[in-house]
Amino acid sequence: MELGDKIESLKGIGDKTAALYHRAGVFSLWELLMYIPRDYMRYPEVKRAGELRPGALEAVCLTISAEPTLYHARSMAVLNAVGSDGTGSVRLTWFNMPYLKKNLRPGLKRVFLGKAAARGESLVLEHPKTFKEEEYEKLKGKPESIYPLVKGLTQNSVRKALNTILKEVGEIEDYLEADTLERLGIMPLDRAIRTVHEPENAGVLIAAKKRLAFDEFLRFMLSVRKLKEKNYSVKNGYKLMECAEAGRLMDSLPFKLTGAQLKAYRDCLSDMEGERAMMRLIQGDVGSGKTVVALLCLITAAANGYQGAMMAPTEVLASQHQQKISKLLKGAGLKIRSVLLTGSMTEKEKREARELISSGEAGIVIGTHALIQDKVEYKNLALVVTDEQHRFGVNQRESLAGKASGAPSSSKASVTGEPSEEVMSTNWEAGDGDEALRLPHVLVMSATPIPRTLAIILYGDLDITVMDEKPEERQPIKNALVDIRYRKKAYDFIRDQVKEGHQGYIICPAIEASEMIEMENVLDYSEKLKGYYGDEIRLGILHGKLKAEEKDRVMGEFAAGNIDVLVSTTVVEVGVDVPNATVMLIEDAQRFGLAQLHQLRGRIGRGDAQSYCIFVNTQDSDKDNERLRILKETNDGFKIASEDLKLRGPGDMFGIRQSGELGFKIADIYNDADMLELAAGFASSLKDSEAGRLSREFNEKYTNEKVTL
Repeated sequence: MELGDKIESLKGIGDKTAALYHRAGVFSLWELLMYIPRDYMRYPEVKRAGELRPGALEAVCLTISAEPTLYHARSMAVLNAVGSDGTGSVRLTWFNMPYLKKNLRPGLKRVFLGKAAARGESLVLEHPKTFKEEEYEKLKGKPESIYPLVKGLTQNSVRKALNTILKEVGEIEDYLEADTLERLGIMPLDRAIRTVHEPENAGVLIAAKKRLAFDEFLRFMLSVRKLKEKNYSVKNGYKLMECAEAGRLMDSLPFKLTGAQLKAYRDCLSDMEGERAMMRLIQGDVGSGKTVVALLCLITAAANGYQGAMMAPTEVLASQHQQKISKLLKGAGLKIRSVLLTGSMTEKEKREARELISSGEAGIVIGTHALIQDKVEYKNLALVVTDEQHRFGVNQRESLAGKASGAPSSSKASVTGEPSEEVMSTNWEAGDGDEALRLPHVLVMSATPIPRTLAIILYGDLDITVMDEKPEERQPIKNALVDIRYRKKAYDFIRDQVKEGHQGYIICPAIEASEMIEMENVLDYSEKLKGYYGDEIRLGILHGKLKAEEKDRVMGEFAAGNIDVLVSTTVVEVGVDVPNATVMLIEDAQRFGLAQLHQLRGRIGRGDAQSYCIFVNTQDSDKDNERLRILKETNDGFKIASEDLKLRGPGDMFGIRQSGELGFKIADIYNDADMLELAAGFASSLKDSEAGRLSREFNEKYTNEKVTL
């Protein structure tokens, strides 16, 4: 068995099951081993019946007190039993599991684990798992893996597949030498992989996850190192000089640019006029005005006789950028034409947009990843503005440059958070081919609040400008930290905001209910709100399992004001700008990192009206409240990110990952900042030959690929 083999080669996985894994992004045995749990359930302490809380995952030791009853409701078999422990009685309910009836005899004593729910005056444990007392005692403190699923996959089927691999594959050979592992102080790969799926305890699990995070960071840093070498050797083929048109735009704005905005534009001008092609990151907090800086750069490209392209992560945001930019260009009296290109446009609209782009009539092009598709040809593209989700390497720039010049371009250009293997393996060298193929300037925009020390590591291939001011007209968001007793008051406050003509968000950490993890979810929560608000408020639902076109439709409806309150997961972090949204309620706030909570909060406070963010700590622990108070006290994202790094401890790995937007599947830049720094130091210590060997060995051992960095 080779780890690079297809998932179909595993016993018990046929074409249908393989298709489900493909939907989850798993195509090989190695990718299944890297299908890391999204969370871990910790078995709670056994309580007495009188101590159980409705809505919580609870364990209680009960003796069955009467013969169970079985009845059928519609097509569902419902099994009910009653257990007691002297302090009270609890009803136990199972659905479509009639075979359990013969085992639940009166007098049977067991530990029952399930979600407690109030049903009238009774307390019910729904669909509980059953354990012998000594069996449950061994499980306490041992985390159980909970995997991310697509429809059709189950937790048991994923666990079974992983158990099969781990039994048959033998010891997984490490691509790092034993003395290197000892020097770095990290766990061997085989133990890390086995532990992360079948953890012995929380302490060992943390060390295992750290090792896998190190691997992901190391591959990333080796890629960035190669990109940096190539980026710094790219000569400036498009000298873009300061222009009067940019000054006219600044003069026409209804507000004065901040000092940070002016400095950012000056940094970009210096790059675009310099000897090397620009590769710059503008890192600015939410609401700091990065888009205006991007527009000034795009205008500079157009005014110099070239084209500039701006790529957004969603179609709705691309459309918003186009509307805003068109309005600003018109207000400044500039004769620069902008055009929109997205995947959902009609064929006629796409064809007309492509004609404007290829003729050069469109000086500014705005869109999604559709901008780099084969059919799009540019006349003279000199600048590409992207967000951090679209990090361009040399191959992507070469692809775009080829579209403009007619020169050969890479067919493997990709747009990902992590520099692609294709980018790393290209034989193109800037010094040899730059006369035949001029590469465009690249400006990357980031709202992720990363402390500067980490940003320098993560974006080592880019020059960095930090925008640390906000426009004066923006009112600071008012924050409240509450527990679940405040919910009704919060719902009424949201209703009042809607009555005043505003909109709001409610954020839940999960999409749907989980048997074993206690947290609010979008689907159940929206139903609860429908019952509370009735027809008073128009609700919308948004989450990551929706198809891209449905997500865009919902965000578009919200942006248009046709939805009053959007119930969503963290997918709203990127995607739509709604100045009319003035209130956000975040459930289970304690499960998120501070930096991610700050980014979520950045969806409001984008207009002139006062905005409010309500953080609900459903556990109401003193430790969580202390951490969350930082958000109440400051709206400075960089300060929050720095505090986040200080305060997040090992236990926080059981919360929600918050840096997937940077392209990492396992690692989290906040939880694993120590591994990021370790990987960066190790990567920089390697000679080119050693870096290439490590990359080659990694790919050959685990992916069967012959790709080197």
